[in-house]
Amino acid sequence: MAYDKFEILKSTAVPLPIENVDTDQIIPARFLKATERKGFGDNLFRDWRYNSDNTIKEQFVLNNPIYKGKVLVGGKNFGSGSSREHAAWSVYDYGFRCVVSSFFADIFRGNCLNIGVLPVQVSAEFLDKIYKAIEANPATELEIDLPNQTITLLESGENESFEINDYKKQNMLHGYDDIDYLTKMNEEIQDFASKRPF
Repeated sequence: MAYDKFEILKSTAVPLPIENVDTDQIIPARFLKATERKGFGDNLFRDWRYNSDNTIKEQFVLNNPIYKGKVLVGGKNFGSGSSREHAAWSVYDYGFRCVVSSFFADIFRGNCLNIGVLPVQVSAEFLDKIYKAIEANPATELEIDLPNQTITLLESGENESFEINDYKKQNMLHGYDDIDYLTKMNEEIQDFASKRPF
């Protein structure tokens, strides 16, 4: 199993109402030397979280103790820019299991799905409702129901459905990456291979 199974997540959320957040802002290029997925969370939004002398920027949302949870709520066009997988790795390593936005860059979306971060695309109207709810009450909880493909503001009961590729959905429900998926099909692959002419 490549990562934790994702079924139903109930969590508070961290609001980041900034549009066009690109992968260099998510994880600056100078931190891309490692090839394992570990340790990237420390540098998630590094230049927004810290000053050049490594002191904390107290005004940035990840440094505000009233906001916490496993859900990051980003603005429109989240994850644009380069195709670096490290951006998704840093989101996962920090502790987020879901990113909500009204639009995702395709490559970032795919990278998230490959490692167990669920990108939930909602309408601009519902995204605005989420931001307003969190602003009114930072303890606001969201429920992300992957089997039923819904996201719900638990306080009000308002919800919206989201789309996901069925293959990726099944992988996330089981905690599989692409290699796990193929490994689980080993008998079928061997059977198919045995019937092929040499």
